[in-house]
Amino acid sequence: MPDAADKVVDRALGALVGGALGDALGMPTQLLSPARIAELYGHVEDFVAPFADHPVSKGLVAGTITDDTEQALLLGRILVESGDRFDHARWVNALLDWEREVKARGSYDLLGPSSKRAIDAINNGVPAEEAGRSGDTNGAAMRIAPVGIMMPLEPLDAFVAKVAETCRATHNTSIAIASAAAVAAAVSRGVAGGDWRAASDSAVAAARRGAKVGHWVTGGDIAARIVLAQELVRGKATRDAIRLITDLVGTGVASQESVPAAFAVLEVSNGDPWKAAVISANLGGDTDTIGAIAAGMAGACIGFSQLPQDRIAGLRGIDMAEVRTLAADLVAARVFKGRTDKTGSGKDAAA
Repeated sequence: MPDAADKVVDRALGALVGGALGDALGMPTQLLSPARIAELYGHVEDFVAPFADHPVSKGLVAGTITDDTEQALLLGRILVESGDRFDHARWVNALLDWEREVKARGSYDLLGPSSKRAIDAINNGVPAEEAGRSGDTNGAAMRIAPVGIMMPLEPLDAFVAKVAETCRATHNTSIAIASAAAVAAAVSRGVAGGDWRAASDSAVAAARRGAKVGHWVTGGDIAARIVLAQELVRGKATRDAIRLITDLVGTGVASQESVPAAFAVLEVSNGDPWKAAVISANLGGDTDTIGAIAAGMAGACIGFSQLPQDRIAGLRGIDMAEVRTLAADLVAARVFKGRTDKTGSGKDAAA
């Protein structure tokens, strides 16, 4: 029987690898309409290669991860290396190095609009605290899982502060921070042993708190939209749920669409990571990001050992040994923070 520490690492690894499964399954369908997905691939239920002229994924082989997974793993490494205080300069430079690397590989899946705009501003002398003041798309939420692994959910103020800290340079807005806080909270609750329903509850609470942080921008309230999206699809057949998510929740890069959509997928899949990935891949729109978020949250709630190992074997572009090491390092940081918070000496470290 695995001990408690092994179970926590297993769930942490489940979050990272579950996210990779959702990302890779949605890779060939991203930016396409549901009708176009059906025309090209039928109903996507396994890794497939993108069609030759895909606007973003052309040239990739079936099962390849994209920027969603690569940036999540990158953020995780920066978190471990930064220690108590998040190193914004290291993070921004890491993103720039990452984009140069993927360009050299011939990839078309580069930095998202908010991240690119913020980094251009930083390169022009704008302080990191101000560069992300208009970043409201889903880039922060798509890569936030490592924060959920590293940070205990309580105290919630400290948890949301760490989320906001990692968002500051590129997504320093109320709507992006609320979205990232929701996803990170779901992961953290899962890593701590909660099921997907408990994770959804924690996400709503964290989104409400996160909405009070950062520069305010217009857009639907994330917490309210998560609740609405899950209620909308509850009890519905999968095909009907896909239509409702596409038509009424939305699947674009806007945080107020894709993040509630991911929670709706979590509801329809009943917390099954692979089913969440399949549903996401057929939605249309930002399928890889919605899949990465939904399957990552689900993976945190059941653990790596419960993921479909044959599907994991089909992943491409991911070093599983490195991911295992990262998961263990993030859990070690979580355990340390939990211990120091109890003694009162870790409040600064968690803020």
